[in-house]
Amino acid sequence: GGEVVDLCFAGTPSVIGGIGWEDLGADVLARHSASELAKPGYFRDKGTRRGGEYHTHNKEVVDALQNMAVAHLLQKAIRDGSDEVYKAFSKLVNERPAAEPHDLLEIVPAGDPVPLEEVEPLTSILARFSTGAMSHGALSAEAHETLAEAMNLVGGKSNCGEGGESTHRFRTRGQPSGDKNSKIKQIASGRFGVTPEYCAYADELQIKIAQGSKPGEGGQLPGNKVSDEIARLRHTQPGVTLISPPPHHDIYSIEDLAQLIFDLKQVNGFADVSVKLVAEEGVGTIAAGVVKALADVVHISGANGGTGASPLSSIKHAGMPWELGLAETQQVLIDNDLRSRVRLRVDGGMLTGRDVLMAALLGADEYSFGTAAMIAEGCIMLRSCHKDTCKPGIATQRPDLRKNFAGTPEGVAAYMTFVAGEVREHLAALGLRSMDEAIGRVECLRQKSGVDPREAAADLSPLIRAPAATDAPRCFVGGIPLQRPRSKLGDQLLSDAFRGVWEGDEVKLAYPITNADRTVGAALGGALALEMGELPPRGTAAIRLDGEAGQSLGAFLTDGIELELVGEANDYVGKGMGGGRIVIRPPADDASLVEGYHGPAPVLAGNTCLYGATGGTLFVAGAVGERFGVRNSGATAVVEGAGDHVCEYMTGGTVVVLGGVGYNVGAGMTGGQAYIHDPRARLTARLNTSLVQAERPDAEHLEELRWLVERHRELTGSARAARLLTNWSNVVDQIWHVLPVERARRMEVSAAGRVGASV
Repeated sequence: GGEVVDLCFAGTPSVIGGIGWEDLGADVLARHSASELAKPGYFRDKGTRRGGEYHTHNKEVVDALQNMAVAHLLQKAIRDGSDEVYKAFSKLVNERPAAEPHDLLEIVPAGDPVPLEEVEPLTSILARFSTGAMSHGALSAEAHETLAEAMNLVGGKSNCGEGGESTHRFRTRGQPSGDKNSKIKQIASGRFGVTPEYCAYADELQIKIAQGSKPGEGGQLPGNKVSDEIARLRHTQPGVTLISPPPHHDIYSIEDLAQLIFDLKQVNGFADVSVKLVAEEGVGTIAAGVVKALADVVHISGANGGTGASPLSSIKHAGMPWELGLAETQQVLIDNDLRSRVRLRVDGGMLTGRDVLMAALLGADEYSFGTAAMIAEGCIMLRSCHKDTCKPGIATQRPDLRKNFAGTPEGVAAYMTFVAGEVREHLAALGLRSMDEAIGRVECLRQKSGVDPREAAADLSPLIRAPAATDAPRCFVGGIPLQRPRSKLGDQLLSDAFRGVWEGDEVKLAYPITNADRTVGAALGGALALEMGELPPRGTAAIRLDGEAGQSLGAFLTDGIELELVGEANDYVGKGMGGGRIVIRPPADDASLVEGYHGPAPVLAGNTCLYGATGGTLFVAGAVGERFGVRNSGATAVVEGAGDHVCEYMTGGTVVVLGGVGYNVGAGMTGGQAYIHDPRARLTARLNTSLVQAERPDAEHLEELRWLVERHRELTGSARAARLLTNWSNVVDQIWHVLPVERARRMEVSAAGRVGASV
């Protein structure tokens, strides 16, 4: 309540208030008078722990969902079947004790009931449904694919989560025998598994700023769940805990977010872009900025959830109810005349059609199901997802447990269909014929009266405030042309090069470029990835660019594309590239090319280059900015100087720096390798030794390094590379080989074994 917050937590937002001093004191006295400490049952509900608190996913609810899924294995069977089991489940949820803010609200009809046959069909309601962002990694392959196939059956969308997806699933898109392609594919700060092909096969690309159950913590997959299979899909190392902490390494402002949205719309011009935000105080202002940054969907994530991988402390002690974030976002978007051009989606414990209707009345166009979808495919809520001991084979990577998986796409589809059917019944009872008529109709909600005094202490009027402009749109109407931005030069490149590369020609093109030309190469990369996947095309396109490139040059590049820039580039060069080659060299009159020049290398590329790259090569005859190679998972690069945090969070690939580096080298690096030329002996003081170590390279690695330096000289004409090669016998004593500690140990053991065998 306000009296407590003002005194003890001054300045802390408390939108709906709550209990005051008297009730808090009563609680203290009640606990003091108890003969023994109570077992609150924070993690086990009162169905399994005597005297525990009420859980929304309690044993009765889970059992009801399980029975429903088993009873309706085939979607066709439900057309003429009974929905009594689902109605029993729905009654358990809808008549539960107040557990969430919307449980304190009741629905007021908008008019006289209408016949059910006059309400929009199931198919159009189901198209608004999606599954929560649960990754293959958090879930087993069987469970993950089942959810995708189920949502494709009903015309909804599955969300692959932030861990990538097996490429064989892309090829099932649209197949009647079983479409296992996830329509929503996430782009998180980890960029795990984000390849050009991954982006090309999405109907929607979701930028995950954070998630509701773990705001500020980001995604997390315990190392014991990172099997060889998961490591391969995520381009990382087995057994290593994976995190995607916010913010993204390329998002520190709304302008940066707009750039990433622009990037994604270039690599896949047919996909919508959504941004996932956390339900919190002030999220409405952030959402308005997201819409102005040209996102198509704003996703508000509530506190309930965290399926598959979240630590228990996060699930219980982080996040806010979805109702608070949704209501604020709806109000701010309406007030700023932005609501009609964006779809508003919500998640956070959706279970029944009444939950969906409540979300619609508060302003949501679309609805995402996480835990409930897992229960519908067999989850029994053991709450051991993070331990990799899931007995039904859903939230585990253990082969022995995965064999137990018995879920079916038809069972999950049946659940979604029942929910949509309940929504139709509620709409008919309210006198509404469509979801669009219901969305944002807060006048149909009022706070319950005659409830427990503690429940009445909450004031839900801020959530159901009607907009001042009564005629303002309250739901999505349609996008505007501005939301489909294009890179003129990128599209020109696609038009000029694609057919020739596809037919096996060697295409040679040249264009001037300015810093207004952003994300050049992504459109061609996405088109080739859609057709070829990870296989190289028969032809190649060699493109020369002269001038100053804008942000994200060569982002999402693929094999068959060679970009040569004579000039300089902005931030994010090679972001997400999966193949191909980028060469950046200075103009012929640059001072660094003058014979006898020994000054610093010219800075030819900006910050955060090769972010999330999974393949390809980059050669820069100059220095680059900070965070070079962050999350690099497979690209090879040679540069002549780098700023702070080089190779940060790197999981694969090779980076060569023929010049100075900044501080914090190799922070969080768990894979790949780096070669650093260090004539001034500064590296050891700038190395982040928590996960990496530096040693002198052996003969085998020196041979690899020399080949890369020779290739660098050949492609860029680098004077620095030429000098190093001329004096190679002295240079080798100034080279450090930077490796993750575990890989270095494995190499030592391997070398010792070879020596022993030789002896």
